[in-house]
Amino acid sequence: MDALYDQNSAVFAELWVSLASLLRSYTAAHGLHLKREAAVEMTEETIMVRHGEKWLRLSRNHAILTWTRENGSMGTLELTESGTLRSSTHEEAMDLAAEHWAREIMR
Repeated sequence: MDALYDQNSAVFAELWVSLASLLRSYTAAHGLHLKREAAVEMTEETIMVRHGEKWLRLSRNHAILTWTRENGSMGTLELTESGTLRSSTHEEAMDLAAEHWAREIMR
């Protein structure tokens, strides 16, 4: 059982790094035409994306992500082994969620 937990932990850790990378790529792409860039910082438990007054903080506890925005909005998502983010109402590919967040931050 411990080996399976360790394997799942490694998968979620790798997906977490991928999510940070997607956020870096998409914020860069959305900022190209205006020559703007966002700061993306990552630890094992937190990803912080900042651009001007706008920011997004993602906190991870194993497969559970909590997101918070500068306006006080927040929510919880589950990171799945297939690379999707699941809420209580829908499931979205991780890259689509990252692109959406990046677009919102870079506006």
